[in-house]
Amino acid sequence: MSYQPLFLKQLFHNSRRFLAQIWLKQMPAIQVAVTGSQGKTNTTRLINEVLNSLGKTTCTDINLDTIYNVPITALKVKPSTKFALFELGIDHPGEMDLHLQLIKPKIAVITGISSVHTDNEHLGNLENLIKEKRKLIEALPESGFAILNYDDKNVRQMAASTKAKILYFGTDKHHCDIWTDPKSIKLTLSGTVFKLMLSKQYGFSELSGGQLITTKLIGFHQIYNIMASYLVYSLIKTNFIKIKTSDDLFKRIIASVKPLSGRMSMEPGPLQTVVLNDSLRANPISTKSGLQTLSAIDYLKGKKIAILAEMGELQNPEIEHKKIGQLIAQLNIDQLICIGSFQKYTADEAIKSGADKNKVFHVKNVHQASAILKKIVNKNDLIYLKGSLLRHIERVLLLLQETNVGCTVNLCPFYNHCSICKYLTVGYHPKGAQS
Repeated sequence: MSYQPLFLKQLFHNSRRFLAQIWLKQMPAIQVAVTGSQGKTNTTRLINEVLNSLGKTTCTDINLDTIYNVPITALKVKPSTKFALFELGIDHPGEMDLHLQLIKPKIAVITGISSVHTDNEHLGNLENLIKEKRKLIEALPESGFAILNYDDKNVRQMAASTKAKILYFGTDKHHCDIWTDPKSIKLTLSGTVFKLMLSKQYGFSELSGGQLITTKLIGFHQIYNIMASYLVYSLIKTNFIKIKTSDDLFKRIIASVKPLSGRMSMEPGPLQTVVLNDSLRANPISTKSGLQTLSAIDYLKGKKIAILAEMGELQNPEIEHKKIGQLIAQLNIDQLICIGSFQKYTADEAIKSGADKNKVFHVKNVHQASAILKKIVNKNDLIYLKGSLLRHIERVLLLLQETNVGCTVNLCPFYNHCSICKYLTVGYHPKGAQS
């Protein structure tokens, strides 16, 4: 469902790219780039916050497609800009090449790899996805730095493809330059606390002895985002601008950042419930992390109810949805509602793997999901919403609060929230739409 502009718009986009390429070459800003299948936006956001504490930073907009976002951002860079930060998303072959025609990063971060965009309409398979993401660190100069997620095997293996210096983040204290002990992690609905450790071989931080990091961001995956942002912060300080600042500054910045709505944000729900809203992105890794986070949160006020929409653009959707079902059977989640045809594999596999069949529900659409939820939900229950933006499972909550919702499609092309959509009451009925 990629956007194809009309001829005049395409001419405008191409002209802007040409100007952006010329302009950015003249700018002295240190360029930093972030890619991966999950965690890109939050990692970029955290890096932006910490770099702004060191100097003027220009960063890509989180709401724009990066094909158009990168040249727009490049043209915003000024001679006074210290750092230019780019989030690089790709979902078709050759898109990373387009990004790298414009930007020449000195530091690159790869957050993780998941099988999103691996269907035939996009990258075709996981190998093509890895190849496309890997181009970012292949383009780094020898004087550059590649910051890689050591816990992700597919990312770790990319290290052989760059001549840049490599720094790892993860949970392996023997191989990672920055790491955390999973036993130190405490998850709540108000945020996350964990202990951060830095390898002594780098020795450029007070964190060498280990410090507790407190953040309002919720979830196991946020720890990886924070570790990556710390490495960028430290590298900039020690290798590029050579200034000394206390790590207390980093800790204060991380402690002040709030969750983005729809990305593991806690919100009041209908009928006096609590909602953990994770409804903007869904791939196998992010879904696994979100469910594990829900399970680990010590919540005693009510039930934990997970509502899952289909994960799209997968090479093997049946297998990936079954894996989520197997995982759910092992977790501390009270009830599960699965929406869409592929989610039947999740529900069936959860029951097959030991989940209570009376607490697992499979439905065709959001209307049926809301009807089930209305029967089982009580005051103070914790509802976890997981789906991608175009699945629009916010309709489940709208229905729960008696809003007139006439739209039943499981996938739509609109990015705005359903509450302001002109099709909310009449329903969206494209030719060949799923329902």
